Amino acid sequence: MNGHLPCSEPERVEAVIQKKGNSIILHVLVQPKASEEGVIGFHGQALKVKVTAPPSGGKANQRLIEILAERLNVTKSQIEIIRGRTSRRKVVRIEHISPSQVRNKLERSP
Repeated sequence: MNGHLPCSEPERVEAVIQKKGNSIILHVLVQPKASEEGVIGFHGQALKVKVTAPPSGGKANQRLIEILAERLNVTKSQIEIIRGRTSRRKVVRIEHISPSQVRNKLERSP
């Protein structure tokens, strides 16, 4: 499920990926306990990510960080969930990356 991610709607992408200083803010919708893992695509005003981990004990959050780090080629320490730790809808800050780098890495197959 980590294939090409079409970004054909620039307005939607701009709402999901926002620049904030030397970081970006990414709105994410997480589907825990999924049968497959990966970045699925844009869903409303969020990037949808499936994780096989359960939401209990922060396991789904940890797996989300791992998937984003791998897909965006950043370290896990650059990623922080700043809102929504107990919700499926999360706001994530990723340091030292630009919105265009995020778009390019999401559009490319891993």
